[in-house]
Order: sequence, then C-alpha cells, then structure tokens
Amino acid sequence: MSSLSAVIITYNEEKNINRCIESLQDVADEIIILDSFSTDNTVVLAKQKGAVVYQQKFKGYIEQKNDAIQLANNDYVLCIDADEALDPVLIESIKAEKKHFGSDAYKINRCTNYCGHFIRHGSWYPDRRIRLFNKKKGSWSGINPHDKISLSKPYTAKKLKGEILHYSFETIEEHITQNNRFSTIAAEAYFKKGKKSGMIKLIFKPFWAFIKSYIIKLGVLDGFLGYVIAKSIAHMTFMKYYKLMALSKGMPLK
Repeated sequence: MSSLSAVIITYNEEKNINRCIESLQDVADEIIILDSFSTDNTVVLAKQKGAVVYQQKFKGYIEQKNDAIQLANNDYVLCIDADEALDPVLIESIKAEKKHFGSDAYKINRCTNYCGHFIRHGSWYPDRRIRLFNKKKGSWSGINPHDKISLSKPYTAKKLKGEILHYSFETIEEHITQNNRFSTIAAEAYFKKGKKSGMIKLIFKPFWAFIKSYIIKLGVLDGFLGYVIAKSIAHMTFMKYYKLMALSKGMPLK
C-alpha cells in the first residue's frame, strides 16, 4: 500500500475545514495545512481533526501551494482547497489506486455547489483538474489566482471516478466580492508579465465568456443560476481586462 499526503492552504476557513478534513481521513496518511495566520478558529479545528499545521505569510496562491506540497512527507500528494471535499466514489477510487500508484498524475472532476445547488453544466462543470500527483513530477503554475498543475514530460495521467465537491458561494453577493478581488489579482499578475488590454478585449472577451458558459457549455440547463454564473464569469472577465488597462495607464486599482 502506497502512502499519500493531503495538502491544504488556509486562511479563515473555520466554516469549511472540518468537512474538508473529514473527507480526507480515510485516504490520507497525513494531512498537511499551510495556514496564512488565520484570525478565526481554523488552526484549532484543524489540529483537533489531526492535521499538521504550519504557518507562513501568504505569498500568492501558486507560491503558497508549492510551499505546501514541499511540507509533505510522501511523494504522492492530493491537493485540495479548504472549501472542497471528496465524494464517496472518489474516496473509493483513491483507496484502490493507493494499492499501487500506476500513474504520475490523476485527473478529477470538480462539481461546484453554488447558492445551495450543485452546478452540472456550463464553464464550471466538469472542471476536470489534476489534483493528485507525484510531486517529483509536477508543481503548481499558471497566473494568480488561476493555478494549475504542470508536469515534467514524459508523464502518465489517469482519470479517477468520483468528484471533488466544491462548496463555493452561499450568496451571489459573496461571488461579486470575490470577483472584484480575483480580478485585481489577475490584472496585476498579467501586468507583471507584460500583457496588454484594450477596447477590443474589453468588448469581445466578456461576450465570448458568457456565450461559452451559457450556450456552448449548456449553462442554460442550470436555469437561473446557470445564467447568473455565466453573467458573473463575463463580469469577472471584463473587470480583469479593465483593471489591466487601468494599470497600463498608471491608474491605481485600490
């Protein structure tokens, strides 16, 4: 039987952390948390559930997650966010794979719970991502706040049955607040990389984001919430490119 480390980064996740850790206890040989000095009960609750907690100042999502996986004692790591949990089917899939890890990485579907409803269409589903992998072969990359696992070639990857359940926003207001914060982070990251924005992107990118989510990926089948999500994705896209253009003109974002 192979060993597996579950790795989580946290900041003020007291409402989510118990659910997350409980879903990991049957598959993880250790649960590692890298906390960004939470001011609520996140650390206390995590320790009560048996997690090993480290703390450091938040460096950025990609940087923080890469530091977290280096704290794991096992080569194979399962990276999960505090507002996520493994469903029963995925738990059994991981148990079976642990008998002998035959791939360098594993792709897992993620299903988001939005305002109390699981979303099964649109740009948010199946949201397939590599979350379980050999840390000797991969690390976190991308552009903050949108991170992804990059693997060194050659590598093998397998799709696991089951899903990561993502408990996202309880209210639309929470979504709007995060869109504002994440669009700022993304615009600043793009600006540092020398990316540009202009009126064409401001008009076309949000329009395409809505059409892709609501029409092409059938977000319409999720009813009212599918429409809200598509509009929110379009708004997030607009804000990102608007803020990028503002930065290029020397305008402050905050």
